[in-house]
Amino acid sequence: MKKFLANRSALILAMFCWLGSSLVLSQVPDEKSSRPEVLRAGMNFIPTPVYSEAEDQQILELFRGLRVADVSDGMDAVGLKNIGLMNPEIHPLWRDTERFAHRFVGVAVTARYVPTQQPPAVGLTTEAYDRWAGDWYEKRSAELFTRLIRKGTALVIEDSPDADVGSIGSYNILEWKRLGCVGVVTSGSARDTDEIIVERVPLYFKKPGRGIRPGRNELESVNRPVVCGGVLVVPGDIIVADGDGVIVVPRAKAEEIAKYARTILEQDKAGRRELYKKVGLKEDATIKK
Repeated sequence: MKKFLANRSALILAMFCWLGSSLVLSQVPDEKSSRPEVLRAGMNFIPTPVYSEAEDQQILELFRGLRVADVSDGMDAVGLKNIGLMNPEIHPLWRDTERFAHRFVGVAVTARYVPTQQPPAVGLTTEAYDRWAGDWYEKRSAELFTRLIRKGTALVIEDSPDADVGSIGSYNILEWKRLGCVGVVTSGSARDTDEIIVERVPLYFKKPGRGIRPGRNELESVNRPVVCGGVLVVPGDIIVADGDGVIVVPRAKAEEIAKYARTILEQDKAGRRELYKKVGLKEDATIKK
């Protein structure tokens, strides 16, 4: 009997090892796709997972009301310490300390802008310039990612880090909100920031950028893995943003992380409720059950 159990345990262990290696090997291209002529045309190695809208809503409900700090604790608890926290330079454009409307939780849809190699428009009439700029928007930087925005989307944009360009402005960010986007995060800049504050669209960015996209950057990819704030964002990951900054939760660990983070939040609320009584503070939304 002992020999049987030992053999059974060894078999199970071998199966897990095989499964783990299969998952890793599944991301490695086969011999045919590894040929130089194939690689020379470009190849992506991190797959983009696809989830249904119903799956997105289910996972978002688990994160409802959670703070970046709670989620960070959850990441620590599952072994993802110092993973997912964006650099603090990615900060909220505006903050609402009454209703906390600047906070959001969403599912990542990504886009990547890169600096252009195209020459600038020089010596054109204003009419010709308008045609040139319109053509750029249509062919070089069309916002194809808008077709992926749905209820609960968090749009994450990797942008040219040093370009003085406002890929995000008061018009397009409001349109994204209309389509279902709950917040926008970018490693770059945005313009029309006064108007965006008035519109109350949550935006986390690096700095203001004044120029338009034509002549400055181009859309390189949509819904591929990007880097924002120094961390990897894979489409489908969970994005949590508040006054402390932004954290990216890998989708595979999201449920486990949310469960732990919820415990942290409830414990914090309970402790602060008692402290509020002791110091004579009136209860507010941050401590209510």
